[in-house]
Amino acid sequence: MRPKKLLGILGALVLASASPWANAQTSTLLNASYDVAREFYKDYNTAFVAHWKKTAGKDVRIDQAHGGSSAQARAVADGLEADVVTMNTSTDIDFLARQGVVARDWSKRFPANASPTTSTMLFLTRHGNPKNIKDWDDLVKPGVQVVVVNPKTGGNGRMAYLAAWGSVRKRGGTDAQAAEFVARLYKNVPVLAKGGRDATTIFLQRNIGDVLITFESEVLSVEREFGAGRVDAILPSTSLLTENPVAVVERTVAKKGTGELARAYLDYLYSDEGQDIAARHALRPRSEAVLKKYASTFKPVQLFTVADYFGSLEQAQKVHFDDGGQFDKIYSPGGR
Repeated sequence: MRPKKLLGILGALVLASASPWANAQTSTLLNASYDVAREFYKDYNTAFVAHWKKTAGKDVRIDQAHGGSSAQARAVADGLEADVVTMNTSTDIDFLARQGVVARDWSKRFPANASPTTSTMLFLTRHGNPKNIKDWDDLVKPGVQVVVVNPKTGGNGRMAYLAAWGSVRKRGGTDAQAAEFVARLYKNVPVLAKGGRDATTIFLQRNIGDVLITFESEVLSVEREFGAGRVDAILPSTSLLTENPVAVVERTVAKKGTGELARAYLDYLYSDEGQDIAARHALRPRSEAVLKKYASTFKPVQLFTVADYFGSLEQAQKVHFDDGGQFDKIYSPGGR
């Protein structure tokens, strides 16, 4: 890899150590993850460091690299030596599998399609919901500006797009009607964000837009970073069930000898403690017991899956997000 390209990759990433101490005997693990998950993994890493010390008697330092999920996948493919990837869409890990970076059968290496948590898409409006936004149809009204992630660069954006399309199908509409609705929605998008955290920054710091489409888990992140009461969370009548898949980066662990540690790190996401930390960060746990414990956090909503209307994320990628796909046909930055 060219040195300038590597420096560009590393310069675009924010690394946060889970532990302030390190020595020659301390193993180091790098988790490349999507940007909305940074607060969750900050707490999870602290718990895992303590767990590994207690059970294995060894010290470990966990570093984080955050950004748009697709940008992260490309960085890993280009040489970023992450030991594990924790994403918000399987297409990004499938991309790494095609590159020979993760195992071809990565989704079978851990329970529940190697997705220890799930989420869904909702709306964040400014406090008081001045535009009275309640459901998907309100996003295409004249005068409503919608902030959303570019589906070319982030899983957050792909999930938002598929949630909007699927909301029409869920209500009995056709694909043609869904295409027309999504085209109208993107005409209300003033700027496409690079990733989930960039979208939140655009919405709250640059004060652009009336509504932000994002993951359910971003609500708590907003309150922690910007203060409670800045936004209202609006759960639409129907939305997309999203999975947060994980995988060991086989290329890296073979080189570093960190395979056992990497697998233990991802396994612990399924533990009671890992699931509880996820729930506290508004990530829907796979554990039914933990989900029941946090019933007040996870309001009921009619959820549909990618398989219901798109076949699979891989098929959706080809039809909607690859160059020349449906998204390119409906979105024109200079055409609004």
